[in-house]
Amino acid sequence: MWTHYPDLLQRPVPRYTSYPTAADFNDSVGPEAVAEALRLIGPGTALSLYVHIPFCEEICWYCGCNTARAGKQSRLSAYLEALYREVEMISGLLEGRGRVRRISFGGGSPNALDPLDFVRLLGDLTVAFGAEEPLISLELDPRRLTPGWLRVIEAARVTNASLGVQTFDPAVQQAIGRVQPLDVITTLARRLRDAGVKSLNVDLMYGLPGQDLTSLIDTVRLAAEMRPDRIALFGYAHVPGVIARQRRIDASALPDEAERFLMANVGHDYLLTQGYRPVGFDHFALPPDPVAMAARTHRLHRNFQGFTDDDAEHLIGLGASAISEFPGLYAQNAKNVGAYRAAISSGQLPVERGVRRDAESRACGALISAILCHGEATLPPSITTEQKDQLDRFAQRGLISTASGIVRLKPAAAPYARTIAAIFDPRLADHHQRFSAPV
Repeated sequence: MWTHYPDLLQRPVPRYTSYPTAADFNDSVGPEAVAEALRLIGPGTALSLYVHIPFCEEICWYCGCNTARAGKQSRLSAYLEALYREVEMISGLLEGRGRVRRISFGGGSPNALDPLDFVRLLGDLTVAFGAEEPLISLELDPRRLTPGWLRVIEAARVTNASLGVQTFDPAVQQAIGRVQPLDVITTLARRLRDAGVKSLNVDLMYGLPGQDLTSLIDTVRLAAEMRPDRIALFGYAHVPGVIARQRRIDASALPDEAERFLMANVGHDYLLTQGYRPVGFDHFALPPDPVAMAARTHRLHRNFQGFTDDDAEHLIGLGASAISEFPGLYAQNAKNVGAYRAAISSGQLPVERGVRRDAESRACGALISAILCHGEATLPPSITTEQKDQLDRFAQRGLISTASGIVRLKPAAAPYARTIAAIFDPRLADHHQRFSAPV
């Protein structure tokens, strides 16, 4: 069992899917910066594509993603036409350079699209970027996965799929605006396997309104019984001041920090008894899965999609709000779909903001990533007295060691990983109010 030290968990911290984080993005990065970054990509460079579909049939109240109700088909069609044009612009700037190894579709819910529209989109991407047998990943809303979609998943050879489940407790489902019966999920998991999905992920949450330890354990047990290759167990981040739809959630029904800590602990321990291995601080995978193997061999990475075995340094984001990652740059497309389409219509890349990654920020990001992905990192030569003092607080509780100039997290430090990593973030003081509690 982990030990709960409330004094070590007081500061809100980022999830560190990038460094600098999105809180540092500004309008100094625009279309020209991305165009230049694309021109610098050399032949044969490994590329990954992320395609954002910012629509859902229904909007869940807890969700922090950039998404809106799909509504009329004409809305989706107009968005797709803009997306096709962005694909054309990006691929034109690449001029055949680079090698696309992965294409990931997220949202929102990619299956808010008509299956045939998805087929056309995937076809355009593979042709435009010359992608040869890329690994295809797909986020799915189980409530809207039709037989037509299952046929497309099989025909397109989608190998990785992620199901948004969150909880199997009917009362908690009602409290977060996402009702989906257990049999729908279990049946769908079997059908995805039959369609050729080799790596199946299930997203779960703790800290939801009305959720208690028994409810959480039941959900984790039911998920593990389906034997997905991966399970993500996220802590719900309640920030209604930032995400307006969360105002529909009854804050008085949320578990407190001690309850959340216990939920995370019990969920972690139960999954280990079921043969899953921890990957980072909130992912779990069966040993044969590529992300579990990456964790064992120190090849684990972290990007905007979470913990991954994808080692590409160039991730090109397509669609509204999508973020691109280059060695020297992060760049985000316009979040508003109307603004995104307007930029495309004017012949401009729809980049709205971002941040440069200089040598100092890249070194800091590598240190933070090493702590979160591998549980250890070499301490920087320039470590300050304040940083040493903060590390000592964790060392005195037996959570870390700092021998030989290396900070190493012990197993009991898992719930403190983000807080420990944040010690080395010089930008955090400027933005801490924008982040959520670390557990």
